[in-house]
Amino acid sequence: MKIDKKTRLQTAVQAPPPSAKPLVEPDQRRQRVQAAETCLAVLKTLAGLGGRASLTAIGAAVDESPAKVHRYLASLMAEGLVEQDRGGTQYALGSEAIRVGLAAMRQSDPIRVAEPALAHLRESLQVTSFIAVMGNKGPVIVRFEEPGLPVTVNVRVGSVMSLLWSATGRAFLAFMDDQPQIQALLEQELAQAPREKRALLDKTDPLGRLRAEIRAAGCASIRDINLPGISAVAAPLFDYNGHVVGVLCALGASGGFDPDPQGPIAQAICAEAARVSASLGYRAQS
Repeated sequence: MKIDKKTRLQTAVQAPPPSAKPLVEPDQRRQRVQAAETCLAVLKTLAGLGGRASLTAIGAAVDESPAKVHRYLASLMAEGLVEQDRGGTQYALGSEAIRVGLAAMRQSDPIRVAEPALAHLRESLQVTSFIAVMGNKGPVIVRFEEPGLPVTVNVRVGSVMSLLWSATGRAFLAFMDDQPQIQALLEQELAQAPREKRALLDKTDPLGRLRAEIRAAGCASIRDINLPGISAVAAPLFDYNGHVVGVLCALGASGGFDPDPQGPIAQAICAEAARVSASLGYRAQS
C-alpha cells in the first residue's frame, strides 16, 4: 500500500520521541505509597513487639495475612532492617535498624528537644517556664524563659529547687526511680521543714501519699508552698526507657495563675511534656 507524503508527516508528528519515558500512572504511584506504608507498619509493629516476634504475631498485629507480611519482611531483610533467626521462626530488628536507632538516640538531648516547648508556653500562656534536670543536690534549672511581663521570683538558671516543696521537685519525686541519694535529700528536707509545712502532708505516709496523688493527676501542682504568692505546675519528661530525664515547669503569680491539675495551664504543660517525651522515644503505656 502506498503512503503519501502527508500521511507520513502526520504519523511522525503524533508518534512520541524514541527517548520519551512512559509516565507512571496515578494508580501505580498510589500502590507504591501504600506498599511503603505497609512495609513501615510491619517494621514499627516488630519494634512494638519488643524487636523480635513470629510471622503469625506480626501478621495479627498489623491485621494482614502471614503470606503478605512475609513479602514485606523479605524486602526489609534485603535492606538489613530485619533479620531471621536460624530456625526461621522468629524475625528481629536487623543491624541497619539498630544503626538508625542509635543515630536517633545520639540526637535526643532532652534539653534541646524541650526548648521549643518553653517558647510555646511563654507565647501561648504568657507564663514563666523552665526545664530542670536532677543534680547531686536536687533539681537544677537549666533553661529559663520569661514572658513580656515576667513574674519576680528568685530562681534562675542554676537554681536548685526543693524536692519536697516545689512543683518541680515533686514531679521528680513522683515519677523518678527510687534512688538512695534522692531518699536522703527527701528525709533531710522533711526533717528540717517547719511544722506548718509538714501539716500539709499525710501524717501516716507523707511521701507515699504525695507520690500517689501526683501520679494520678499526671503532674505536680502547688500554690504558695515553695514561694509565697507563687503557684506552679510541673510535668515529667521521659526517655525511650521510661526514665525521667527532666521536668517541664511553669509558674506565675497566684492571683492570675491557676495550678489546678485539670485546668488549662496544667493541661498545656502536660501536653507539651508528652510531646517532648514522644520526641525522646517514649511510648506511654495504655
